[in-house]
Amino acid sequence: MFIDMKNLQPHIDKCQYEEQNGSVNSFQAVDAKNPQPSCCARPDGHVAVGDVEAQHLARVFKALGDPARVKLLSLIVASARGEMCACDMTEPVGLSQPTVSHHLKQLVEAGLVTREQRGRWAYYSPVASVLTAATSTLTA
Repeated sequence: MFIDMKNLQPHIDKCQYEEQNGSVNSFQAVDAKNPQPSCCARPDGHVAVGDVEAQHLARVFKALGDPARVKLLSLIVASARGEMCACDMTEPVGLSQPTVSHHLKQLVEAGLVTREQRGRWAYYSPVASVLTAATSTLTA
């Protein structure tokens, strides 16, 4: 069966066309951070995330994958002093103290909040730049 590649071009992307058509005469340079060939990069310079960055982003979004953690983060961000004691978060979310501590630990590990121990209480502050960076990486 004969396929006219020139008529197929509008229906497939440039990289596929060049590969099938044979018009790529040499190997194209591939950036270590962006394994995608330059012929497939978006004109605005946006590139796909690498493995390490994808793992970091997944950790951030996984931490936000639980409604209780989203609510806890929201409480911390909305607090009048810009920080909140763990002891004040159990009632608003309706969870036990150990469960709240577990969820807060997940938020700390994802970098979404910081934890400061003051005597027997832990205070949490938001790190807005982490969430901003995570979303802008995928929407830029």
